[in-house]
Amino acid sequence: MCPRPNPAAAARAAVAAAATAAAKGASLPKAIRNQSGIDDVKTDGRKRRWEGHKEARRTELVDGTLAAVRTLGPDAGMDEIAAEIGVSKTVLYRYFSDKSDLTTAAMMRFIETALVPRLSSAINEDLEEFELTRTVISVYVQTVADEPQIYSFVMVGGSGAQVLADSQKLVAQMLSFVMINRMVDQGSATAGVETWAYSLVGAIQLAVHWWMVEQRLGKEELINYLTMMVWSAISGIAAAGGSPDYFNAQEHPLPKAPSPID
Repeated sequence: MCPRPNPAAAARAAVAAAATAAAKGASLPKAIRNQSGIDDVKTDGRKRRWEGHKEARRTELVDGTLAAVRTLGPDAGMDEIAAEIGVSKTVLYRYFSDKSDLTTAAMMRFIETALVPRLSSAINEDLEEFELTRTVISVYVQTVADEPQIYSFVMVGGSGAQVLADSQKLVAQMLSFVMINRMVDQGSATAGVETWAYSLVGAIQLAVHWWMVEQRLGKEELINYLTMMVWSAISGIAAAGGSPDYFNAQEHPLPKAPSPID
């Protein structure tokens, strides 16, 4: 049996952080920093209390912004959002430098309260590999599809690249945790897990973004195509025992499609 690589510990920490971040009011980037010890620095008590108050107020305003966008639509400006929340625009600018800063915070909040808890719940279910694959993909697609106004607001509104990177890191770590545990149980090599996890997360996110913009497929069609792609990759990795040497040593004829195909 292959030993578990170091990423397992980080992945387990990521799942735990993701499951509790929203309940404790911590943002995803902060949860990620905490698990790696970056914030383990003593600070003045009054400064901590002020920062805690400021973060709580920011969270309150972000929740109000998300509710406002659901009502007003993704093109809502700062004036409209402030009026809908019931505060002045000056208050928003006291906590957010500009609209890009606000949409970045909204993206973090959407990820931590909507996406991550659902993904955490899905990956902790006792499901067979194929069913788990389809369930995780379905959860991601459904979560995004449920909030088209929010998705358009945070994706088109200038949200920071770092937030996207943090969310991708967290989801990839969660996926790594699942893959490591399943592959170790099968006696497969796990050195490539992080590469595979980031590749799958990136591919799914880009495909779902294209789908949200273009809407050329039905939701179930998208889930079917993504499941086909991801499961084919997982099956190929499993067939090679996770070993690129074994994989490269095999012949790779392209299978012929069954006939007829609709």
